Amino acid sequence: MSRPTSIASGIRRLSGTRRRRRAVVAACIAGLGLGSLAGQASPSAAASESISAVCPASMTGKATCSTGQDAHGAYYAIAIPKEWNGSLVMHAHGGPDLGEGSDPDRSIGDLDRWSVMVDEGYAWAGSSYRRGGYGTRMAAADTENLRRLFVEEFGEPRRTYVHGQSWGGDVAAKVVEVYGAAKHGRYDGALLTNGVLGGGSRGYDYRLDLRVVYQYYCRNHPRPTEPQYPLWEGLRATSTMTTAGLRARLQECTGFASAPHERTAPQQHNLDDILGVTGIPERALESHLRFATFTFRDIVHNRLGGRNPFSNQGVRYSGSHDDEALNAGVEGFSADTTAVRDLSYDSDITGKVSIPVLTLHAIDDPTAFVEHEAAYRDSLQGAHRERNLVQTFTRESEHSALSNSEYANSISALDAWVRTGKKPTPKSIAASCTGFDGTYGTGCFYEPGFFPDSYASRVNPRPGGLRWPAMTAAQEKSWSRYDGVGIAP
Repeated sequence: MSRPTSIASGIRRLSGTRRRRRAVVAACIAGLGLGSLAGQASPSAAASESISAVCPASMTGKATCSTGQDAHGAYYAIAIPKEWNGSLVMHAHGGPDLGEGSDPDRSIGDLDRWSVMVDEGYAWAGSSYRRGGYGTRMAAADTENLRRLFVEEFGEPRRTYVHGQSWGGDVAAKVVEVYGAAKHGRYDGALLTNGVLGGGSRGYDYRLDLRVVYQYYCRNHPRPTEPQYPLWEGLRATSTMTTAGLRARLQECTGFASAPHERTAPQQHNLDDILGVTGIPERALESHLRFATFTFRDIVHNRLGGRNPFSNQGVRYSGSHDDEALNAGVEGFSADTTAVRDLSYDSDITGKVSIPVLTLHAIDDPTAFVEHEAAYRDSLQGAHRERNLVQTFTRESEHSALSNSEYANSISALDAWVRTGKKPTPKSIAASCTGFDGTYGTGCFYEPGFFPDSYASRVNPRPGGLRWPAMTAAQEKSWSRYDGVGIAP
């Protein structure tokens, strides 16, 4: 079948078949499963047709854009370059956002942020997901929903890639395993950038450690005069605390927002010990504590029915002025095994990967530590699929955005790998970046010789936490047979 080289030719080619195909695809999307919780996922309403939209200013004159809302309520945005290369990049955004419903502005903002993919000639489609809050399989299903809608509207792309950054890296990795594993499957390759690739059951252990260590030193979250709750909840369900309120308490205890000479001695002592024990960079302390407060509350109360998926049993904390006192006084608890199972089923990676996956990660990422890449590497090795993985690393110190030259280079390297079957190397990818930097001028910062240490070198391992993958393909298959396992969409 011939492939469109422009949006106009693609639309002309589909004019005679769109109506019939829309009915078929809408029916398929309405029934798209989410594993063992699929029965709770599918409203009967058919998806509406995309409508034309004004492209972000960064794409003026470069692309045709459209927006819409799918059958499950997820808003989305699509952009197709005026000179389309025939291939599609499906984007999985990070977060998770904690709003109640789907945010119509999120996909538009992501389109602007990832316009480099459109500049490189790829069509781009991104979902805002059907609701806020945690749910990796839900987000993966919404990404697949949008891919089907794209095909119905604009035709089958020549090749389809999935890209995810931050938590979106976990979502995209789940897309690879659930929807890209079959021979001649729906996805041809994946690009995971600064991904949270340790999965949910282990990937947040350092934030749990922060939550308990912070409370040991600060005693203000909650205060002794406030209702008490186990810290694994993050925050009690009915609390009205805001992010500003949390920031004020963090400042009160540590003076983190003040210059060092403006902090009191107790504030500096608390800050030194919290950072020394957890290994969290000072510049990211507030964002990690927000996650360990508000996102933990969402996971525990909104997704797991109040059950605890977190444990620090067997952990001995070190790096403080008085480790003995810290370990004697820090709160400890064990996880509910069913909660661990459900979080693991939703978000852990099995490593069962059958398509090329390229990762790009800042070595000094303050949010998703680079050791997440070691967890992903070890997961694929545990599944004997490491042949499908190439990992690249850069000297950058950012989490939310890397160099556009590197993004353009990465999608090009992935595309060449898929087209030719020739697996690139970190060195060859680093060498090819110069050509893209001539266009974007944002720099190439590759370190092709870098190799991250194990996840356990950065995050206190729990008993049994040294073996990867955290969830095997056999476990996933077994759990999928039981109704109610996982996180409801």
